[in-house]
Amino acid sequence: MKTLQQILNDKKHKEVISIAPNRPVFDALVILAEYKIGALAVIQDGKLVGIFSERDYAREVVLKGRSSKTTQVSEVMSDKVIFGKADDLVESAMSLMSEKRIRHLPVLNGEELAGMLSLGDLVKETISYQQRLIAELEQYIRG
Repeated sequence: MKTLQQILNDKKHKEVISIAPNRPVFDALVILAEYKIGALAVIQDGKLVGIFSERDYAREVVLKGRSSKTTQVSEVMSDKVIFGKADDLVESAMSLMSEKRIRHLPVLNGEELAGMLSLGDLVKETISYQQRLIAELEQYIRG
């Protein structure tokens, strides 16, 4: 099974898509829509300080009657960041995400943010891995 870094290397967008905590939520929503993603890394002074997701928007802005143009990302982001390490394997990351009930996982390489993976990215890799394994076993059985 692949490491999280290997999955990141295979992704279409190689750059880390992020936003500063002092930006309005509206700006974050524009970025999410532009890249067709569900979460952003929140970066301040080069450090990961939080995650902003569609779930944060729904729960902390819409349901509380706030304005996305006047509310800052820092007011609604998830600041208790759960992360994976670049050399973690896909199955351990999936277990972590399932246990913590999260859909987006920042991946750190040492102290540096290497990228962000979604649960969908990990499911896609798991299915691909299982298909490769089945093909190898079928080939082995056929001799």
